[in-house]
Amino acid sequence: MNKWFKGFYAGMVYLFLYLPLAVMAAYSFNASRYSLSWKGFTLEWYVRLLHNTTLLNAALRSLTIATVSASVACIVGTLAAFMLHQYRFKGRRAVFGSLFIMMMSPDIVIAISLLVFFLAAGLSLGFWTLLMAHVTLCVPFVAATVYSRFRGFDRAVVEAARDLGASESQVFRRIVLPMALPGLMAGWLLSFTMSLDDVIISFFTTGPTYEVLPLRIYSMVRLGIKPDVNALSVLMIIITVAVVMLSRRLLKEKR
Repeated sequence: MNKWFKGFYAGMVYLFLYLPLAVMAAYSFNASRYSLSWKGFTLEWYVRLLHNTTLLNAALRSLTIATVSASVACIVGTLAAFMLHQYRFKGRRAVFGSLFIMMMSPDIVIAISLLVFFLAAGLSLGFWTLLMAHVTLCVPFVAATVYSRFRGFDRAVVEAARDLGASESQVFRRIVLPMALPGLMAGWLLSFTMSLDDVIISFFTTGPTYEVLPLRIYSMVRLGIKPDVNALSVLMIIITVAVVMLSRRLLKEKR
């Protein structure tokens, strides 16, 4: 009975999480354009999507921003986590606390503060301001994820490497990074996802010449959900699943 209840509970959780995605995927093949009633199976919306250059360009921009910001955030966040874990310095608690303040701050507050900063610095809103905003959003999450991985390290391994003559850069490259790789990959995937679906910060920190996918979809669904959006969402889910599977395979081969 207990085993049956656990299976039922797990099934309900997965149903709650993935049923909306399954419904969206099913309606991406629905022949009806303006109603939710099923009118038959079709691939028309995927064909139209291939010719919708505006939507595809927005998706390409989002993937570019998400990839670059996640990579930069991983470098900065990993270095910050390593510094906080390995060294004891004045102001360490303040730095540690500031990371959690950024994580807990509402997106609207971060977006407005970044907008004011960019305008005060005389920067034109576009690719670079959006990239800096997404890196700012993702760095605290990467640092927290990698830091939790560092907490499981045996500090004696690092000290032994130093005693054997390894420099700080050699310790970081040959010992710390391989041991922190699972946390690093988790931080990158988290940053990639957060950047890819961010709306509020992107709305305030990008300009009209650089429109990303979430803002484009938001402007489209205000007039009703179109099948083109469902088709594009299915493709984005496939890309996300492929990235996750690839990361798991790389981590498995590394182990």
